[in-house]
Amino acid sequence: MSNLDWFVLIFTLASIVTYGIWKTRGAKDLQSYLKGNNDAKWWGIGISIMATQASAITFLSTPGQAYTDGMRFIQFYFGLPIAMIILSVTFLPIFYRLKVYTAYEYLETRFDLKTRTLAAFLFLIQRGLAAGITIYAPSIILSTLLNWNLTLTNIFIGLLVILYTVSGGTKAVTQTQKQQMAVMMGGMILAGILVINMLPNNISFLDAVNVAGKMGKLNLVNFDFNLEDRYNFWTGTTAALFLFLSYFGTDQSQVQRYLT
Repeated sequence: MSNLDWFVLIFTLASIVTYGIWKTRGAKDLQSYLKGNNDAKWWGIGISIMATQASAITFLSTPGQAYTDGMRFIQFYFGLPIAMIILSVTFLPIFYRLKVYTAYEYLETRFDLKTRTLAAFLFLIQRGLAAGITIYAPSIILSTLLNWNLTLTNIFIGLLVILYTVSGGTKAVTQTQKQQMAVMMGGMILAGILVINMLPNNISFLDAVNVAGKMGKLNLVNFDFNLEDRYNFWTGTTAALFLFLSYFGTDQSQVQRYLT
């Protein structure tokens, strides 16, 4: 790596963590730590929700899936807008009216402490495993590029995340995710520009799109009713609707965002 590469890497990591800690200093009670004093902006919460759902795994796996199987997996997201409308009408008013701190606090009010404890325990186990994989994916890339030990790289990234999360709570996570989303979007735009510029001189962008279309990579929507087909309009919309209802409606990693 060149000196410029090192500068960008170190500056990005250091600035995001430092800014998150500095911006959210003073989180001393439960209200400020878990809810950020309820002063978060709507657009910041939207960015935070997007950044929470996206990760290094998203940017590593999605291009590979599109290359091998085409873009038909996009049908899986057709149920997302429907799920968000249902959640906005049903789940969110309940959470706001009860002034809960977590999604599972509602379960104790509705059922009992055992139900809340079980749901919270399952969330911690599942989220812990998911976070480990999410941190492990970029560690593989960094350790390969920098010739670092994979285990130490994994620990280093994990410590950075723990540092600003523990120090500033949910507001720190929201602040840092704004910067992370800017880096991710900027990286995607830059990668797209580089890909277009690296096409052979006698092949334009439209030519490349036509080739992808001829190979069946751009068949985005399939209305054939086939339950054995993993990706079509009907299976994608139905499955995604229930998945996103559970994920955005009951998963604390998402619920915590709009509770702020």
